[in-house]
Amino acid sequence: MKLKLDITPDLVAAMAAEVKAGEKAVTAAMREAGTGLKTAWRGQITGAGLGRRLANSIRSQTYPKAGESLNAAALVWFKAPVIVGAHDTGPLIRSKNGFWLAIPLPAAGKSLRGGRITPGEWEQRRGLRLRFVYRRMGPSLLVAEGRLNTKGQAVVSRSKTGRGKVTAPIFLLVPQVKLPKRLDLARDADRALDNVPGLIVANWRAN
Repeated sequence: MKLKLDITPDLVAAMAAEVKAGEKAVTAAMREAGTGLKTAWRGQITGAGLGRRLANSIRSQTYPKAGESLNAAALVWFKAPVIVGAHDTGPLIRSKNGFWLAIPLPAAGKSLRGGRITPGEWEQRRGLRLRFVYRRMGPSLLVAEGRLNTKGQAVVSRSKTGRGKVTAPIFLLVPQVKLPKRLDLARDADRALDNVPGLIVANWRAN
């Protein structure tokens, strides 16, 4: 027995149309999955109180950038990987040189360079010397003799009588800090991956 299969132009066109529909479905599904994961990660960051600026560092891109493909993929990344990664893993932070970690208190104010102010920058800006105070119970301190301004920050006292002069704690000194885990990025990534087959089917039917 011999079987003969004739592929008509209509069948070829139908197969080509189905492939095209598949390309559109897969590409659309990956775009939705990537955008959804970006939105979920941004929501986690703002929900953890880490700010809109850090949340907006989450970006996504679908490949290929133009056209459709059965091999389409989505990439979601963050432009501040060290900061986001630290809040995702909750690492133990130690001083690089084996000494103390200086944590600024409200009286220290803020750094002009962004981030937390350091003891060296504080002394240079305020014109005051920091003094080490060891405490057996609790963190040790760096303190300064001065006065507190209206913002509660320590500044040089100009009083000749010593009126208003205080010993203000400026920095807490600790050997290490355990950063709390505030994000769970893997959870949303796993959900996005699990949703891909359903997104492909939904977009295929829509075509």
